[in-house]
Amino acid sequence: SRMTEAQDEFKNIQRKPGLQIWTISKMKMVPVPEQAYGNFFEGDCYIILNVSNLVSNSATQSTDIHYWIGNASSQDEQGAAAVYVTQLDGCLGGSPVQYREVQGCESAKFKSYFKNGLIYKKGGVGSGFTHVEANVYNIQRLLHVKGTKHVTAREVEVSWSSFNLGDIFLLDLGKVIIQWNGPQSNRQEKLKAVLLAQDIRDRERGGRAQIAVIEGGQEEAFPELMKIMISVLGQRTGHLKEPISDDKPDQNQISDVKLYHVSDASGQLLVQEVATSPLTQDLLSSTDCYILDQGGSSVMVWKGKAASDEERHSALSRAVGFIKAKNYPSNTKVEVMSEGGESAMFKHFFKSWKEKGQAQGLGKTHSVGKIAKVDQVKFDVMELHAQPKLAAQERMVDDASGHVQVWRIENLELKEVNPSTYGHFYGGDCYLVLYTYNRANKPQYILYMWQGRHATQDEVTACAYQAVNLDNKYNGAPTQVRVVMGKEPRHFLAIFKGRLIIFEGGTGRPGVVNPDPGARLFQVRGTHEMNTKATELPARAASLNTNDVFLLKTHQNVFLWYGKGCSGDEREMGKAVADLLSELDKQIVMEGQEPAAFWVALGGKAPYASDKRLEKEVALHEPRLFECSNQTGRFLMTEVADFTQDDLDEDDVMLLDTWEEIFLWIGNSANQYETQESYSGAVDYLKTHPAGRDPGTPITTVKQGYEPPTFTGWFNAWDAHKWSVSPAGGSNAINITIKQASFHTIELVLKNQSSKYILKVIIWSSLFQEYLTDAEFENLLGCTRDNFQRLPKWRQNDLKKKAGLF
Repeated sequence: SRMTEAQDEFKNIQRKPGLQIWTISKMKMVPVPEQAYGNFFEGDCYIILNVSNLVSNSATQSTDIHYWIGNASSQDEQGAAAVYVTQLDGCLGGSPVQYREVQGCESAKFKSYFKNGLIYKKGGVGSGFTHVEANVYNIQRLLHVKGTKHVTAREVEVSWSSFNLGDIFLLDLGKVIIQWNGPQSNRQEKLKAVLLAQDIRDRERGGRAQIAVIEGGQEEAFPELMKIMISVLGQRTGHLKEPISDDKPDQNQISDVKLYHVSDASGQLLVQEVATSPLTQDLLSSTDCYILDQGGSSVMVWKGKAASDEERHSALSRAVGFIKAKNYPSNTKVEVMSEGGESAMFKHFFKSWKEKGQAQGLGKTHSVGKIAKVDQVKFDVMELHAQPKLAAQERMVDDASGHVQVWRIENLELKEVNPSTYGHFYGGDCYLVLYTYNRANKPQYILYMWQGRHATQDEVTACAYQAVNLDNKYNGAPTQVRVVMGKEPRHFLAIFKGRLIIFEGGTGRPGVVNPDPGARLFQVRGTHEMNTKATELPARAASLNTNDVFLLKTHQNVFLWYGKGCSGDEREMGKAVADLLSELDKQIVMEGQEPAAFWVALGGKAPYASDKRLEKEVALHEPRLFECSNQTGRFLMTEVADFTQDDLDEDDVMLLDTWEEIFLWIGNSANQYETQESYSGAVDYLKTHPAGRDPGTPITTVKQGYEPPTFTGWFNAWDAHKWSVSPAGGSNAINITIKQASFHTIELVLKNQSSKYILKVIIWSSLFQEYLTDAEFENLLGCTRDNFQRLPKWRQNDLKKKAGLF
């Protein structure tokens, strides 16, 4: 009957955007009040429902259900939570993705819901504890804060023995929260801890609590605050513990991925290995359930639409059984999803992924919304500005009407290329192409490095070296894009306006005579001047393809061959490219009606690709963001779930994987080692990716403050002015060292560049005048420093209040 009651409760649960949280108390689901979100009792289990719109202003929603297991929770509660999750999933139509979360090992997605951090509290609801205290000020606890990207705070014993030199501790006394910064903690950790303290103050204390900061190792500068700490913790004796190394961030990926088929035909759980990576979508049959095992680091269950109810309902318990059978740790992450509602992470393990209704064939389709109805439309560049996401997907920063400059590497130096030959690229050369365009009346730059397949190693090295020189000339503003020969990005094609011709070998250097190849064959692809290029192929019949236009050039003739599968637009572009390559009259040849001379020039007739057009399918993959950091002493990549612009950390290098392109975003304060390692890290990431990624995927370097639309379009609501102000008045202002103190406090409001976060840091009034310049003082208080000193005390305080400083 209890479960029947639950069924009735589920009917009242709405699928509304945002978070809803329940705890399991006396085997029932009890809602957690919103002001307690982010607080988790170690003795309890929780169910978290998150509904988010996939695209802003869109009706398409993504639903995720997590159940969280506290380290001290009972087996009964864990079992009840699992049952409720399965029932909740059924009530919501079976489309949500389910996740099993274990305290201390939560997924990045789970942590992303609590931007200011997770707090683990001792005890549980069952033992009389409540999420919201009746007297919110009747509190005495010590929180051990860890992490820079995802913050966790754990209640520890209120004693000096809990402290260490490397972390941050919050002594929460209800009306006062004292933040103690370990001498070896870094700027980012201190900032995150302040944000957590503010969050506790604003959410749990209604904004009525003071926050004060003590720099560990300089305690003598904070006598009044230390008196409070000592009155609670006692006198400190002996040395504090050495820092505890942070938990290792997830490795970028584990390439050993296996897919298992799960069945219970014989009444017993049968798990059979089906395939190892790289996986393909056709391995998944709608009538069955499967387990995808990522080398023991996470387990994902996929439920086919036509699988039996029994199989679908027991998916979660099977995953837990699988973990036990494999002897994996009990905190292994588990995700459960239904066919059609797969998570982005799951799709990333497959070489290609096709959504239902996704068009195939000519012309990359684009759709508004991730799984919206797909229309075959001609690409309109004007839509880019209205829809940043589309600009990013099409990889177009503008309408290609900017200024183009091209240099070739000659004798390891840069030589300007004659503009009359712009668009001609030879496989024996390396080129630098600088593209300049305006955005908001400011020049923006893209520097393409095109490296020929047959260029010497010295030339390739010189190309990279000269790119650095050019980059420095423009103060590091250009976005750098490495272009692999034959994989030229969409924008690169557009800036040459249909004149892009790739010669397999040879050089474009003036005065150098290339060996005579006899017949030359070019494949022409494209429907208008913004997306056309001609590529030289071996002059053999086997190079032909029924879907394209080919140009065969001999000493006597120029043949324009039209395959049966090509369109009128493609034929027109074929003619235009033919005129660029030769002034001779062109002989048009229709597939199936070739003259003998045509086959003779190709060395005889031979079979070639003649199946109906089925262009290589572009997989619909979600973008993923990783933080590249060596803070732990070795280079690691950690994924950031549900990322926003605020996740781009100025101290780090970030890797954005959009599947067809990899971006390396370099923060202004990233250290040199991270910057150097990030490129080879990106190459390794592609090499070891479980889906067998193309190692020639373009890798683009973007610097903070100079992000092109092809990068910013992947972020919702990008703020172009966030970093446009010099950081001098920004978060750096937090590093005020206190020399003397009285317990009369003021709050100085420091706004960061985007004015989105207002960070209140308590400093002491005696220092207030010392840290402002005369101009800042007058600007803030409306009178000079001398005049201020002459005012009576009440008038001074009145001015401070008006300035928001008191």
